[in-house]
Amino acid sequence: MSVQSLHRTLEQELLALLRGASLECPACGEFVLHEATLVRCPECGLKAHGRLERGEAGVEFDVQAG
Repeated sequence: MSVQSLHRTLEQELLALLRGASLECPACGEFVLHEATLVRCPECGLKAHGRLERGEAGVEFDVQAG
């Protein structure tokens, strides 16, 4: 798998999260919580901030390893 195809896969997962089409955390696989424009994983602490407008997303991605 190339880096480019991995990037596309991650991008697709994040866009699905922000659309509300996915309920699974891409980092740990647990269920996420949707809170307005914030998607948060209570298990690993992943946070994705953004909203979809006209089919595009502005995404901020926070995760802390630990």
